[in-house]
Amino acid sequence: MPLNVPTFSDLLWPALKALKALGGSAANDELLEKIIEIEGIPEAVQSIPHTNGIQSQLSYRLGWAKTYLKKSGSIENATRGVWTLTKYGESLTKAGCEQIPKLVRDQTAQIKPILVVQQKESPNSDTDSQESWKDKLINAILTLKPDAFERLAQRILREAGFIKVEVSGRSGDGGIDGVGVLRINLLSFQVFFQCKRYRGTVGAATVRDFRGAMVGRTDKGLIITTGTFSADAKREATRDGAPSIDLIDGDLLCDLMKKHKLGIRIEMVEMISVDENWIACL
Repeated sequence: MPLNVPTFSDLLWPALKALKALGGSAANDELLEKIIEIEGIPEAVQSIPHTNGIQSQLSYRLGWAKTYLKKSGSIENATRGVWTLTKYGESLTKAGCEQIPKLVRDQTAQIKPILVVQQKESPNSDTDSQESWKDKLINAILTLKPDAFERLAQRILREAGFIKVEVSGRSGDGGIDGVGVLRINLLSFQVFFQCKRYRGTVGAATVRDFRGAMVGRTDKGLIITTGTFSADAKREATRDGAPSIDLIDGDLLCDLMKKHKLGIRIEMVEMISVDENWIACL
């Protein structure tokens, strides 16, 4: 039986239901997990990767659903990564959601000439550029040898404030690739980390196995991947009664490299505008 990922239009109504269930606002991961719970989406479907490998196909299509909901005025995101239900969105029914794709496409068709002009004036202003640089970065990382990726993880942890970061460089250690010490004020924590360099989704079994290797040795763990984590993996990482494990997926990995300027060069573009009113007053 084929595994079908819901289309973006199929996710419009579930996204609104999930936001209502979460109190009217939610971060990206919270919203995705709530939709999975409400719709009963199996892990096999959650784990289907999008072509860029940074996120799952489900997450990618939910991104488009959020874009359409925002353009229709149903949700807004004043804070990056946090979505809020509007009054209009609260009043929408399932039948109303079915009209959103056509509504947004009609709006886009009306402003298309303006968008074309803006694109000619500023070709780099397209928001898709945010996604393309992450695609390029992940593709470059995927060409690294395993030990080089471990050294990259080591560098990122050091830049993030870890000390005594060591890469084990040996197999057969339960998936533990290295260890570092995170110091917060007067307290220090030993953290074991694991590096997963591949496209695709890391499942709950990987998290459980890694935790098993940690038991009796440390209470803090970190898994770094160029791919994504399934909803079950995220729940397993924070399961009650078990040592918590922090997760860094491909998207967050890119953000951290940008923050610490590791393999990322940020160029500032000078924008010049003419103050016609000032000239007219001469």
